[in-house]
Amino acid sequence: MADRPVLQRPPAADMVWLAIALVFLSSSGPMIAACAAPALAIALWRCLLGSAATASVVLTRSRHELATLTRRELLLIVAAGLLLGGHFATWIPSLRFTSVAASTAMVATQPVFAALIARARGRRIPVQAWIGIAIAGVGVLVITGVDSSIDSRHLIGDVLALIGAFFAAAYVSVGEHARKSVSTSTMTMILYASSAAFLLVTCLVGRQPLWGWSWRDWALIVALTVGAQLLGHTIMNKVLVSTSATVVSTAILFEAPGAIIIAAIALGQIPPLALIPALALMMVGVVMVIRSGSRDVPMETSPI
Repeated sequence: MADRPVLQRPPAADMVWLAIALVFLSSSGPMIAACAAPALAIALWRCLLGSAATASVVLTRSRHELATLTRRELLLIVAAGLLLGGHFATWIPSLRFTSVAASTAMVATQPVFAALIARARGRRIPVQAWIGIAIAGVGVLVITGVDSSIDSRHLIGDVLALIGAFFAAAYVSVGEHARKSVSTSTMTMILYASSAAFLLVTCLVGRQPLWGWSWRDWALIVALTVGAQLLGHTIMNKVLVSTSATVVSTAILFEAPGAIIIAAIALGQIPPLALIPALALMMVGVVMVIRSGSRDVPMETSPI
């Protein structure tokens, strides 16, 4: 069994990088909520632009790796991309039904689902993780209760965000196998392209318009892609060289309070006071899951 990860203080430079990354990540939910384009179309363009951006790197630096990918590696990446597409197709629409606070909090339960998936695959889950899952579950129930008391439509958003968290965990569980032998840039290009293909079909089936919006909406989509998608998680991956995955995974949780602050200032979305203790309870539970984790429980540290 792998040693239990320890939360050690990161180098000063990494703390600065983490803070910058969190600003980009925290802006994701508020920007999506502010964008008038259809949610599925936002997801499509985010993945398509992300794939195009990473393709410029892969085609100039990693063409040999791209040409020598095995069938298994390619299938794993495509499967992970389809799951990532499912994540975007559920989490982004959730912001049309519920608040940024509730949506980002719900999707932050990804480590809980990662632990449950690992257990379903026969891996051992520490007792502390089960306690954390129970605490996070109570927090989720309280959030949904508060949300439904405000507006019954909020409950739809909560459920969509939770499904999005599950898809994110499933994506990590599949993608971790490909990451062992494929570089981040090559995997990201194929991953986002697969997600974009899935989302394109979803948009066409759902008859969602793919363009025709204001320049402001296009600017928000580009900013979302460059900020949260390419810079935020790229920086998170950068600090993994000298900072443990446990610290990085824990840091990502602060995307939720960051998004709440940005949404309150920029959008006037001030969460009800009853939601704050539930958010704190849920975050405590998720932190317990992350801290109790081992190599048996994959945690999210790459683009999502």
